[in-house]
Amino acid sequence: MDLDAVRTFVAAADAGQFQEAAAELAVTQQAVSKRIAALERNLGVRLFTRTARGAELTIDGQAFLPHARELLRVAERAVASVLPGSRPLRVDVIASRTAASALMRGFHRAHPEIELDVVMLFDIETALAAIGSGAIDASFRAVAVPGRPLPEDIQSVRVLDEPLQLLTGPAHALAGARSVTVARLAGQRIWMPGIVPGTEWAAYYDDLVAEFGLTIEATGPNFGPNFGSDALLDTIADTPALATFMGEQTRLVWPADHGLRRIPVTDPTPVYPHSLLWRRDNPHPGLATLRAHLAAVAAGHDAAGTWAPGWVIPS
Repeated sequence: MDLDAVRTFVAAADAGQFQEAAAELAVTQQAVSKRIAALERNLGVRLFTRTARGAELTIDGQAFLPHARELLRVAERAVASVLPGSRPLRVDVIASRTAASALMRGFHRAHPEIELDVVMLFDIETALAAIGSGAIDASFRAVAVPGRPLPEDIQSVRVLDEPLQLLTGPAHALAGARSVTVARLAGQRIWMPGIVPGTEWAAYYDDLVAEFGLTIEATGPNFGPNFGSDALLDTIADTPALATFMGEQTRLVWPADHGLRRIPVTDPTPVYPHSLLWRRDNPHPGLATLRAHLAAVAAGHDAAGTWAPGWVIPS
């Protein structure tokens, strides 16, 4: 049904004259007559009766009028639902305990007026498809893995280099260290069951192992998308021979009797590069505000004494 014709019908019904309806709609009286005639043909009924005083609704016109008003209200709501800024900003943070989640909490504290819908998508291909389709507005990822360039319509900016820390139980040989060099980790058993082949973090740790001669074991069940899962923490706490890597901003909660230690890694400090990805033509004003916020709070990239894979996009 032609909404312009419905809008013209309502204007004519309210005005009682085609001429006044034409003036209100900024069209000619002839255009009003043509629209009303087309609507009547579409409905198969007469909506108006011409009188000396103008135009009066027929019985069918009176029956149609409240529904016509509702059609216009529904159309207005439909348009409003997709206007930039009228819906929540949807952002993928991969997992709830990661640095990306912390960045979004900081953004919400700084801009509580922007409604957010935070989601967790596992792999980068799913995230890219969701950005491309408009299902989400942005995603935090490490980019770009060799052989997997970003689509041309996707833009990225590096927002955080997160230092890695070594997580050990209280009986581990390195538990008392204030810091540990990467070289000292050679020969240590580092257990990371959350590494899934094909993910960007798998590519990151593959390069870390190759660069520094480390041993990372990814065997065993992965009990969830958060690397700080209870099963992992329990095992690290109870097994002196095992340690794991954690991002400095990964949020962890464990029982006091676990006695876990978070130890900075140095010389160089491996950093996990977090980038924000979005579609270039996305008009959501909340996205622009998020990018400005991240630019203001982002730490420097490629700082002296740090390491990241060579494939990571610098900016």
